[in-house]
Amino acid sequence: MAGKGGATPATYSPSLTTVKGKKKPPIFADDANWVRSDGRHFHQCRPAFLRTNAVNSASGSAYAEFGNTKVIVSVFGPRESKKAMMYSDVGRLNCNVSYTTFATVHRNQGSDSKELSSMLYKALEGAIILESFPKTTVDVFALVLESGGSDLPVIISCASLALADAGILLYDLVAAVSVSCLGKNLVIDPSLEEESPQDGSFMISCMPSRNEITQLTLTGEWSTPKISEAMELCLDACSKLAKIMRSSLREPLSASEE
Repeated sequence: MAGKGGATPATYSPSLTTVKGKKKPPIFADDANWVRSDGRHFHQCRPAFLRTNAVNSASGSAYAEFGNTKVIVSVFGPRESKKAMMYSDVGRLNCNVSYTTFATVHRNQGSDSKELSSMLYKALEGAIILESFPKTTVDVFALVLESGGSDLPVIISCASLALADAGILLYDLVAAVSVSCLGKNLVIDPSLEEESPQDGSFMISCMPSRNEITQLTLTGEWSTPKISEAMELCLDACSKLAKIMRSSLREPLSASEE
């Protein structure tokens, strides 16, 4: 799927000048030549491939491929809610995240899917102009085809793109990026192998053009300087990822004009 249309993945790593300070020591003291399993630098994101209109039967859809993490999101609506609900001046958003049975062999899909669905909702809710579709519902269905690490940030970014493809009014696209703390180092856009031994994780979803954060999650023990460094890395990467997302929205228009 990634090769359709001759498109190539785009990079969006934060600038090396974003984080101030001296060169970081190696993660493991006994291995000064430690490198990431895929050869990336600590502050280098995986190339991102994004495509809209991935599901013809949906109101809007998007496909995202970040390294080995592959996600497809379908959006349906606005449509009349199946559940009886009182009149409301604002619309309703439903989010559901699920994994294919072959996404990974090491995942308890039940509890994870419920938690991820809730986090996806929280990340997107603040970016959607709910007043634009009163008394109706927009359903977002995210399916992880392959779990290769940083699943939630990819899901959020892909879902935001699918909402825009469906014509849902947004204040801005939502881009999300995560960082793992490994020893004394911060590793951006971690792979599945890097998430397993992490000492802590940090994720931001934001609306870059409005400079607003829609969700921030933090696990593990973090010092104030480390939080500041992680935030700078994520915000800079989100800003660059958002540009790639906007470009993918314009591609179908350019193709139709030709």
